[in-house]
Amino acid sequence: MTTERAENTMTKGQESYQRWRAALEANPEFRAVYEEETAKKELWLQLVEARQAAGLTQAELAARLGVSQAQVARIEKRGYDAYTLTTLRRYVRALGDDFNLQIAVRRAERGEPFHAVGARG
Repeated sequence: MTTERAENTMTKGQESYQRWRAALEANPEFRAVYEEETAKKELWLQLVEARQAAGLTQAELAARLGVSQAQVARIEKRGYDAYTLTTLRRYVRALGDDFNLQIAVRRAERGEPFHAVGARG
């Protein structure tokens, strides 16, 4: 295959992918599931980054929470999705006064904040 032909094939493939992706993103049901899954996947990373910003190790945070380091590792594990509101509040409180937990419920059709609940560290 020539270089030009390979580039044309790649361009067509990219264009096809972009059309497919745009069609998925235009589907409200797909969008809702995608946003929910993205939020779950990112929560563990937000927790890790907050702990690191607080200058704490998992072991130090565990001591503040009165749990084992393994339990903190499980909370911070990618893909973990069994968080309870109580666990998140305790985790954020253990980080210190510079951190807070915010939870928002949004209207699906507009994506605008409908109700937000905040809790100080």
